[in-house]
Amino acid sequence: MKPISRTAFYCCGVRMQDAELPKPVCGDVYAKVFMSQDGLQILDTFKDERGPNTSNVARHRIIDDFLRQELLANPTLRVIIIGAGFDTRAFRLKGGDWIELDEPQVIAYKEERLPASGAQNELHRVPIDFSTDLLEEKLSAFADRGPVVVVIEGVFMYLEPQAIDELLRTLRRLFPHHKLICDLMTRVFFQKYGRTIHEKITGMGASFNGPPKAARTSASSAVAVTGPSTMASRKAAASAAARSRSSLTSSQYAGASCGRLGSGPPCSHVPRCPRGSA
Repeated sequence: MKPISRTAFYCCGVRMQDAELPKPVCGDVYAKVFMSQDGLQILDTFKDERGPNTSNVARHRIIDDFLRQELLANPTLRVIIIGAGFDTRAFRLKGGDWIELDEPQVIAYKEERLPASGAQNELHRVPIDFSTDLLEEKLSAFADRGPVVVVIEGVFMYLEPQAIDELLRTLRRLFPHHKLICDLMTRVFFQKYGRTIHEKITGMGASFNGPPKAARTSASSAVAVTGPSTMASRKAAASAAARSRSSLTSSQYAGASCGRLGSGPPCSHVPRCPRGSA
Protein backbone atom coordinates (compact mmCIF):
# COMPACT_ATOMS: atom_id res chain seq x y z
CA MET A 1 0.00 0.00 0.00
CA LYS A 2 1.01 3.61 -0.51
CA PRO A 3 2.09 5.45 2.67
CA ILE A 4 -1.08 7.54 2.72
CA SER A 5 -3.19 4.37 2.47
CA ARG A 6 -1.37 2.82 5.41
CA THR A 7 -2.67 5.60 7.66
CA ALA A 8 -6.05 3.84 7.37
CA PHE A 9 -4.74 1.27 9.85
CA TYR A 10 -4.42 4.03 12.45
CA CYS A 11 -8.02 5.24 12.05
CA CYS A 12 -9.31 1.68 11.92
CA GLY A 13 -7.25 0.71 14.95
CA VAL A 14 -8.68 3.38 17.23
CA ARG A 15 -12.18 2.28 16.20
CA MET A 16 -11.23 -1.30 17.03
CA GLN A 17 -10.10 -0.19 20.49
CA ASP A 18 -13.31 1.78 20.95
CA ALA A 19 -15.41 -1.27 20.01
CA GLU A 20 -13.72 -3.23 22.81
CA LEU A 21 -14.89 -0.78 25.48
CA PRO A 22 -17.92 -1.56 27.70
CA LYS A 23 -19.70 1.51 26.28
CA PRO A 24 -18.25 2.15 22.83
CA VAL A 25 -18.84 5.39 20.95
CA CYS A 26 -18.82 3.95 17.42
CA GLY A 27 -19.13 0.25 18.12
CA ASP A 28 -17.38 -0.68 14.87
CA VAL A 29 -17.19 -4.42 15.47
CA TYR A 30 -15.81 -4.98 11.96
CA ALA A 31 -12.72 -2.82 12.46
CA LYS A 32 -10.70 -5.67 13.96
CA VAL A 33 -11.08 -7.66 10.74
CA PHE A 34 -8.62 -5.35 9.00
CA MET A 35 -5.99 -5.12 11.71
CA SER A 36 -3.12 -7.32 10.54
CA GLN A 37 0.16 -7.52 12.44
CA ASP A 38 1.48 -4.68 10.30
CA GLY A 39 -1.64 -2.66 11.09
CA LEU A 40 -1.22 -3.24 14.81
CA GLN A 41 2.37 -2.02 14.60
CA ILE A 42 1.19 1.16 12.90
CA LEU A 43 -1.47 1.65 15.58
CA ASP A 44 1.15 1.24 18.29
CA THR A 45 2.99 4.25 16.88
CA PHE A 46 0.01 6.41 17.84
CA LYS A 47 -0.70 4.95 21.27
CA ASP A 48 0.34 8.16 23.07
CA GLU A 49 -1.82 10.43 20.90
CA ARG A 50 -4.77 10.35 23.29
CA GLY A 51 -6.37 13.59 22.11
CA PRO A 52 -6.24 12.85 18.36
CA ASN A 53 -7.29 9.24 18.98
CA THR A 54 -10.34 10.35 20.95
CA SER A 55 -11.16 13.01 18.39
CA ASN A 56 -10.88 10.46 15.59
CA VAL A 57 -13.48 8.21 17.17
CA ALA A 58 -15.79 11.14 17.96
CA ARG A 59 -15.55 12.38 14.37
CA HIS A 60 -16.51 8.97 13.04
CA ARG A 61 -19.52 8.72 15.35
CA ILE A 62 -20.72 12.21 14.46
CA ILE A 63 -20.64 11.32 10.77
CA ASP A 64 -22.41 8.03 11.57
CA ASP A 65 -25.22 10.00 13.18
CA PHE A 66 -25.53 12.40 10.25
CA LEU A 67 -25.82 9.43 7.91
CA ARG A 68 -28.37 7.70 10.12
CA GLN A 69 -30.58 10.79 9.92
CA GLU A 70 -30.28 10.92 6.13
CA LEU A 71 -30.95 7.19 5.72
CA LEU A 72 -33.94 7.31 8.03
CA ALA A 73 -35.48 9.92 5.74
CA ASN A 74 -34.42 8.14 2.55
CA PRO A 75 -33.52 4.42 2.97
CA THR A 76 -32.41 4.11 -0.69
CA LEU A 77 -30.11 7.14 -0.55
CA ARG A 78 -26.86 6.89 -2.51
CA VAL A 79 -23.85 7.39 -0.22
CA ILE A 80 -20.41 7.92 -1.76
CA ILE A 81 -17.29 7.66 0.40
CA ILE A 82 -14.13 9.08 -1.18
CA GLY A 83 -10.93 7.80 0.38
CA ALA A 84 -12.96 5.15 2.19
CA GLY A 85 -10.05 3.37 3.84
CA PHE A 86 -11.43 0.65 6.10
CA ASP A 87 -14.86 2.24 6.47
CA THR A 88 -17.54 -0.31 7.42
CA ARG A 89 -20.70 1.81 7.43
CA ALA A 90 -22.30 -0.20 4.62
CA PHE A 91 -22.21 -3.15 7.04
CA ARG A 92 -23.21 -1.23 10.18
CA LEU A 93 -25.87 1.27 9.14
CA LYS A 94 -29.34 0.44 7.91
CA GLY A 95 -30.20 1.40 4.35
CA GLY A 96 -28.37 3.11 1.52
CA ASP A 97 -26.75 2.37 -1.82
CA TRP A 98 -23.05 2.63 -0.96
CA ILE A 99 -20.07 3.43 -3.17
CA GLU A 100 -16.56 3.30 -1.75
CA LEU A 101 -13.53 4.68 -3.59
CA ASP A 102 -9.91 4.18 -2.63
CA GLU A 103 -6.54 3.03 -3.92
CA PRO A 104 -6.56 -0.40 -5.66
CA GLN A 105 -4.43 -1.98 -2.91
CA VAL A 106 -6.87 -0.80 -0.23
CA ILE A 107 -9.91 -2.05 -2.15
CA ALA A 108 -8.27 -5.44 -2.78
CA TYR A 109 -7.34 -5.79 0.90
CA LYS A 110 -10.86 -4.84 2.02
CA GLU A 111 -12.41 -7.30 -0.39
CA GLU A 112 -10.17 -10.07 0.92
CA ARG A 113 -10.94 -9.35 4.57
CA LEU A 114 -14.59 -8.21 4.36
CA PRO A 115 -16.17 -8.89 0.94
CA ALA A 116 -18.72 -6.38 -0.33
CA SER A 117 -21.11 -9.26 -1.01
CA GLY A 118 -21.51 -9.71 2.74
CA ALA A 119 -22.85 -6.22 3.37
CA GLN A 120 -26.48 -5.86 4.42
CA ASN A 121 -26.83 -2.99 1.93
CA GLU A 122 -25.92 -2.56 -1.72
CA LEU A 123 -22.17 -1.86 -1.84
CA HIS A 124 -19.91 -1.04 -4.78
CA ARG A 125 -16.16 -0.73 -4.28
CA VAL A 126 -14.32 1.27 -6.91
CA PRO A 127 -10.51 1.18 -7.12
CA ILE A 128 -8.89 4.46 -8.10
CA ASP A 129 -5.27 5.55 -8.29
CA PHE A 130 -5.70 9.10 -7.06
CA SER A 131 -2.36 10.12 -8.57
CA THR A 132 -3.22 9.09 -12.14
CA ASP A 133 -6.94 8.32 -12.50
CA LEU A 134 -9.64 10.93 -12.96
CA LEU A 135 -12.24 10.92 -10.20
CA GLU A 136 -14.88 12.12 -12.64
CA GLU A 137 -14.36 9.08 -14.86
CA LYS A 138 -14.62 6.70 -11.92
CA LEU A 139 -17.80 8.34 -10.63
CA SER A 140 -19.51 9.05 -13.94
CA ALA A 141 -21.27 5.67 -13.92
CA PHE A 142 -22.97 6.73 -10.68
CA ALA A 143 -23.90 10.27 -11.75
CA ASP A 144 -27.24 11.17 -10.24
CA ARG A 145 -29.39 14.29 -10.28
CA GLY A 146 -31.25 13.03 -7.24
CA PRO A 147 -30.21 13.33 -3.61
CA VAL A 148 -26.72 12.01 -2.87
CA VAL A 149 -24.55 12.22 0.23
CA VAL A 150 -20.77 12.34 -0.21
CA VAL A 151 -18.48 11.59 2.74
CA ILE A 152 -14.87 12.82 2.68
CA GLU A 153 -13.45 11.94 6.08
CA GLY A 154 -9.85 12.46 7.11
CA VAL A 155 -8.79 13.34 3.57
CA PHE A 156 -8.61 17.09 3.01
CA MET A 157 -5.52 17.54 5.20
CA TYR A 158 -3.56 15.45 2.71
CA LEU A 159 -4.57 17.50 -0.33
CA GLU A 160 -3.38 20.76 -1.85
CA PRO A 161 -6.04 23.50 -2.10
CA GLN A 162 -6.18 23.18 -5.90
CA ALA A 163 -6.91 19.46 -5.63
CA ILE A 164 -9.67 20.10 -3.11
CA ASP A 165 -11.21 22.73 -5.36
CA GLU A 166 -11.24 20.40 -8.37
CA LEU A 167 -12.69 17.57 -6.30
CA LEU A 168 -15.58 19.76 -5.18
CA ARG A 169 -16.23 20.99 -8.71
CA THR A 170 -16.33 17.40 -9.92
CA LEU A 171 -18.94 16.54 -7.30
CA ARG A 172 -21.05 19.50 -8.31
CA ARG A 173 -20.99 18.47 -11.97
CA LEU A 174 -21.91 14.84 -11.33
CA PHE A 175 -24.22 15.27 -8.33
CA PRO A 176 -25.90 18.70 -8.49
CA HIS A 177 -28.09 17.94 -5.47
CA HIS A 178 -25.54 16.33 -3.20
CA LYS A 179 -24.70 16.98 0.42
CA LEU A 180 -21.08 16.82 1.48
CA ILE A 181 -20.01 15.62 4.92
CA CYS A 182 -16.39 16.38 5.65
CA ASP A 183 -14.04 17.27 8.49
CA LEU A 184 -12.17 20.57 8.70
CA MET A 185 -9.60 22.12 10.98
CA THR A 186 -8.04 25.53 11.49
CA ARG A 187 -4.31 26.16 11.39
CA VAL A 188 -4.37 27.26 15.04
CA PHE A 189 -5.83 23.90 16.02
CA PHE A 190 -3.27 22.10 13.88
CA GLN A 191 -0.37 23.99 15.42
CA LYS A 192 -1.55 23.51 19.01
CA TYR A 193 -2.73 19.92 18.91
CA GLY A 194 -1.54 18.27 15.70
CA ARG A 195 2.22 18.65 15.55
CA THR A 196 3.28 15.29 17.00
CA ILE A 197 0.75 13.29 15.03
CA HIS A 198 1.80 15.24 11.93
CA GLU A 199 5.38 14.14 12.50
CA LYS A 200 4.33 10.51 12.85
CA ILE A 201 2.19 10.55 9.70
CA THR A 202 4.87 12.22 7.61
CA GLY A 203 7.35 9.76 9.13
CA MET A 204 5.33 7.02 7.45
CA GLY A 205 5.94 8.75 4.12
CA ALA A 206 2.51 10.35 3.73
CA SER A 207 2.17 13.97 2.68
CA PHE A 208 0.22 15.77 5.40
CA ASN A 209 -0.48 19.39 4.43
CA GLY A 210 -2.78 20.43 7.25
CA PRO A 211 -5.10 23.40 6.75
CA PRO A 212 -4.16 26.28 4.41
CA LYS A 213 -2.36 29.25 5.92
CA ALA A 214 -5.50 31.37 5.67
CA ALA A 215 -7.36 29.02 8.02
CA ARG A 216 -6.15 30.35 11.34
CA THR A 217 -8.92 32.18 13.16
CA SER A 218 -9.75 29.75 15.96
CA ALA A 219 -8.44 26.68 17.71
CA SER A 220 -11.13 24.29 16.56
CA SER A 221 -11.83 21.36 14.33
CA ALA A 222 -15.23 20.63 12.88
CA VAL A 223 -17.39 18.21 11.00
CA ALA A 224 -19.38 20.18 8.46
CA VAL A 225 -22.34 19.38 6.23
CA THR A 226 -22.71 21.50 3.12
CA GLY A 227 -25.18 21.72 0.28
CA PRO A 228 -24.29 21.99 -3.41
CA SER A 229 -24.71 25.76 -3.54
CA THR A 230 -21.51 26.25 -1.58
CA MET A 231 -19.38 24.05 -3.79
CA ALA A 232 -18.91 26.09 -6.95
CA SER A 233 -16.77 28.91 -5.65
CA ARG A 234 -14.87 27.36 -2.73
CA LYS A 235 -11.10 27.75 -3.09
CA ALA A 236 -10.78 24.80 -0.73
CA ALA A 237 -13.18 23.18 1.68
CA ALA A 238 -10.63 23.36 4.45
CA SER A 239 -10.64 27.16 4.24
CA ALA A 240 -14.22 27.10 5.46
CA ALA A 241 -12.99 26.23 8.91
CA ALA A 242 -11.32 29.65 9.07
CA ARG A 243 -14.66 31.41 8.91
CA SER A 244 -17.08 31.77 11.76
CA ARG A 245 -19.80 29.16 12.09
CA SER A 246 -22.45 31.58 10.92
CA SER A 247 -20.53 32.50 7.76
CA LEU A 248 -20.41 29.08 6.15
CA THR A 249 -22.74 30.71 3.59
CA SER A 250 -25.59 28.31 2.93
CA SER A 251 -23.86 25.36 4.50
CA GLN A 252 -24.94 24.00 7.85
CA TYR A 253 -22.23 24.01 10.49
CA ALA A 254 -22.92 20.74 12.19
CA GLY A 255 -20.13 19.64 14.19
CA ALA A 256 -17.78 18.81 16.55
CA SER A 257 -16.09 21.59 18.17
CA CYS A 258 -13.38 19.70 19.91
CA GLY A 259 -10.87 22.54 19.98
CA ARG A 260 -9.49 21.12 23.17
CA LEU A 261 -10.46 17.63 24.16
CA GLY A 262 -10.80 17.37 27.88
CA SER A 263 -12.15 20.87 28.52
CA GLY A 264 -15.60 22.38 28.39
CA PRO A 265 -18.99 20.72 28.62
CA PRO A 266 -19.66 17.29 27.12
CA CYS A 267 -20.26 17.26 23.37
CA SER A 268 -24.02 17.37 22.77
CA HIS A 269 -23.76 15.87 19.29
CA VAL A 270 -22.44 12.48 20.28
CA PRO A 271 -23.98 10.26 22.96
CA ARG A 272 -21.27 9.16 25.37
CA CYS A 273 -18.78 11.41 23.59
CA PRO A 274 -15.33 10.64 25.01
CA ARG A 275 -14.52 14.32 25.33
CA GLY A 276 -12.82 14.74 28.67
CA SER A 277 -11.14 11.36 28.70
CA ALA A 278 -8.04 12.62 26.92
